[in-house]
Amino acid sequence: MKLILNVLWLVLSGFWMAIGYVVAGIICCILIITIPFGIASFRIAGYALWPFGRTTVMRHDAGVGSAIGNVIWIIFAGWWLALGHIVTGIALCVTIIGIPFGIANFKLIPVSLMPLGRDIVPTDQPFATR
Repeated sequence: MKLILNVLWLVLSGFWMAIGYVVAGIICCILIITIPFGIASFRIAGYALWPFGRTTVMRHDAGVGSAIGNVIWIIFAGWWLALGHIVTGIALCVTIIGIPFGIANFKLIPVSLMPLGRDIVPTDQPFATR
């Protein structure tokens, strides 16, 4: 079932959202000081491309650096990626078949706003990283 949902997700919105994360990652990697943001963006691009069967968990070893980095990320890249998830989620929720994909878009908003200090894990082991 996860495979079918992921393929439909890829066609309906996953590809375009992943492109947004890759563009943000490339821009962050061009600016040398923001390479950690670029790496986080590439990691989330993979998650946005194939989200069903995976989830995010907070890292307990993430400290103040992640919090400061998330504030910087929200200011420069997170808000427009979150806006993309909101617009895509609303557009998908217009149809009955698109409602699960719209909800998945809404679940990606916190990750798009605060990517640092999170790990992406399979859904069958969300507590394995603790």
